[in-house]
Amino acid sequence: MKVLLIYPYAIEERVFYKEDIQVPLMGIYYIASVLIENGYEVEIINLYEEKDKSYIEKILREKDPDVIGFSVLNANRWGAIEIAEIAKGINPDVKIIFGGPGATFLYEHLLNHFDFIDYIVIGEGEYTVLELLKTLGSNNKDVSQVKGIAYRDGKSIIRTNDRPFISDLDSLPIPAKYFKYMHVSSSRGCPWNCIFCGSPKFWKRKLRFRSPKNFVDEIELLYKKGARFFYFSDDNLTIDKKRIIEICKQIIERELDISWNAISRVNYVDEEILYWMRMAGCIQISYGVESGSEIIRKILNKPLKWEDIKRAFYLTKRYGILPRAYFIYGSPGESWDTINETIRLINEIKPLSCLFYILDIFPGTELYERIKDGLKLDEDIWLNKIEGIMYWELDPRLDENFILEAGKRLRTEFYRRLPEFVDSISLKEEKGLYKRHADFCSRLAMTFTHGDYSGIEEIPDKDKIAEKLYKMALGYSPDLRAYLGLGILFQKKGKFEDSIRVLKEGIKYFPENEDLYICLGISYINLGRIEDAISCFKKFPESERAHYYLQMLRG
Repeated sequence: MKVLLIYPYAIEERVFYKEDIQVPLMGIYYIASVLIENGYEVEIINLYEEKDKSYIEKILREKDPDVIGFSVLNANRWGAIEIAEIAKGINPDVKIIFGGPGATFLYEHLLNHFDFIDYIVIGEGEYTVLELLKTLGSNNKDVSQVKGIAYRDGKSIIRTNDRPFISDLDSLPIPAKYFKYMHVSSSRGCPWNCIFCGSPKFWKRKLRFRSPKNFVDEIELLYKKGARFFYFSDDNLTIDKKRIIEICKQIIERELDISWNAISRVNYVDEEILYWMRMAGCIQISYGVESGSEIIRKILNKPLKWEDIKRAFYLTKRYGILPRAYFIYGSPGESWDTINETIRLINEIKPLSCLFYILDIFPGTELYERIKDGLKLDEDIWLNKIEGIMYWELDPRLDENFILEAGKRLRTEFYRRLPEFVDSISLKEEKGLYKRHADFCSRLAMTFTHGDYSGIEEIPDKDKIAEKLYKMALGYSPDLRAYLGLGILFQKKGKFEDSIRVLKEGIKYFPENEDLYICLGISYINLGRIEDAISCFKKFPESERAHYYLQMLRG
C-alpha cells in the first residue's frame, strides 16, 4: 500500500516568521515512521508554499498513492480540502484521511460537507493510522473497531471510542532514522488551561515526556545528517528542571555543536537552567506573556506574575539567550488603559524580540466554545475561507479602528525603544560563557544589518546598534560573525582602513574563511590596492565569487 502524507498550504500567506509554520508538524513524521516500520511505502510532501493546482495535480498523478493523509490545522484546512478534491478527481478509489487539531475539532463539519474525505483521525495519530490502514488492507474492512476515528456510514457520522494516549513515547520509532527535519519535541501536552489555546482539549492537559537519552539520540541522528539548527517545540521544555538540565548535559557530552530555539513559561526558568541551556546551544526562548494587564492575563487564564515575567527576561538576557515575548491584543476587556499597561511592561522587561497577535478564536479552544454557545454560532462559518474568528468582531466594545491603532502603537513603541533595550544588556561575567556571549552579541547585531530588523524604519540608528554589538562581541571572544559584520559596516561608512584592520585581525583567528578574504579584497579595491586585492581572491581558486572579482580586476 502506497501512502502519501501531505502538509497543505494555508489560507493566508505569512510574511514574517514563516519558519514557525512552513514546515510539516512533527506528527506527520512520526506517523510516517510507524508506517515505514510496518512495511508501508510512505512519502511526505510539503505543499505549504505550493498553491498551483496544475502542479499539485501533476504531483498526485506521478505519485499515484493508494492513501493520502493530510496534516490539518485550522489555518490550512482549505488547502487540505482542495488538494483532497483534486486527488479524488484523479482516482476516486484513493482513500483520504484527515488528521491533526484542525480535523479533530471539526470532524463533523468536515465529514458533513466534503464527501471526498473518507476518514478523520481524532487526536494522537500514529497507531490509529496504522490500525486503520491494516483494516482497510484486510479482507474484513470493518473500521468500526478502530479506536480514534470518525467516518460516514450512510448519512450518519460515526465516531469510534477514543484511543488512549501512548504512555511510553520512547517506544515510538525516531523519525530521524528516515527523515531530516529541524523541529523536534521532547514531550507532548501541556498542563495549563489558556482559553485561547487548543492544547487543553487536544492533549487533555496531560504531559508526557521522552527520556533525555531518546530525545538527544534524535538530535544526534539529525546532526549526522547535517542539521545544525533546531526548533525545540515543547510547550513546557523547562517544566522539569532535572530533565532539561540532563538533556543539555547530554548534548554537551556528545559534542553536538548545535543552536536551537525553545519555548518556556516565565515561572519555570532559573539561573541554573539558563546556564545549561546556553552551554548546550540555546540562542532564543519564547515566552507567552500575552498582556501587560493582570486582569486580561486572568481572563485568558494566564495568571503570570509581573515579577516572574521581569525576572525571566532579565535572566535570559544575562545568560546570552535572546528573550522573545508573545503578546495578544484585542482580548476581552481590552482598552487604551490595558494597551498602555502592555507598553509599560515591555519597557520594564526590555525584550529583544516581540510578536504581537490579534486574539483569534479557533475550534477546540475554551474561548470558541464560550462564543459558539453564547452567540449560537453555526460551524458552517468554517465554510468561509477564514483561518479563525477575530474576537473583536464579536465584541461590541471593540472596533476595527481601535484594534488597528493598538497594534500600530504596540509595534511602534517596541521598535522605538529597542536601541534602549539593547543598551540595557548586562551579560553574566563568567569566562565559561564568554564564547557564547560573543555569539549572542554578533547574532543580535546581524538582525539589525541583515536580518529581521534591517528593514524596519521605526528602529533608529540600526548601524550604530550593530557596530556596538559587534564590538561588544569581540570584547568577549574572537567571533567570525562579528569580524565580518564590523568589516562590512566600516566599508559601508567608507572607512576602508578600519575595515582592513578588523578583517585582518579576524583572519588571524579564522585563516581559512573565504568571506573574510573576499570582504578584505573589496576594501583593498576601494583603496586602489589592486595587487593586495588579487592576493586575497587568489586564495580561493574554486570560488565563483573570487573568480568574479579576479576577472573584473584583470579586465
